Amino acid sequence: MTTDAAAPWLIVGLGNPGPEYAGNRHNVGFMVADLLAGRVGGRFKRAGKAQAQVVEGRIGPPGPMSRRVIVAKPMSYMNLSGGPVNALRDFYKVPVAHVVAIHDELDIDYGTLRLKLGGGDNGHNGLKSMTKAFGADYHRVRFGIGRPPGRMPVADFVLRDFSSAERKELDYFVDRAADAVECLVIEGLERAQSTYNS
Repeated sequence: MTTDAAAPWLIVGLGNPGPEYAGNRHNVGFMVADLLAGRVGGRFKRAGKAQAQVVEGRIGPPGPMSRRVIVAKPMSYMNLSGGPVNALRDFYKVPVAHVVAIHDELDIDYGTLRLKLGGGDNGHNGLKSMTKAFGADYHRVRFGIGRPPGRMPVADFVLRDFSSAERKELDYFVDRAADAVECLVIEGLERAQSTYNS
């Protein structure tokens, strides 16, 4: 059995599959996963029987700081993410504490990041599904999208694309979220929180 320190990390971007959802606020996890896949130097491919796409590689400098990672995008819909993620976790023998979920967060201002380990799902269906599948003790990288304006229903807001004003800064914020994931995996949660929790 692999020791925890040497076990791979499963980095999961949460979103909905299909081009009609690609630019949605709810798909910011996919955007960060795409960037991380590019940094790892791989292309997404179908993951065996799991309903997901994955890229395998390493992040960090060569040597003891290097970490084996599987970057994944579940190809189920958001509210069914737990099944594909759990299948990947079993296949790659990833401990729950080495799972990182990257997701949109309504209760944080746009572009703000918060990293944490465990906790509730705060009404997020992707997290709810993951917690039901294998417990809550995984890492979360929460990407703030802010609250809907006026009386717009939450479901409409998260399934809309970022506004043109938001898109001006989106690449920067996605890049920063990818940096935060790398810092979490290589240097640990405390260092990542002190650097990226704003």
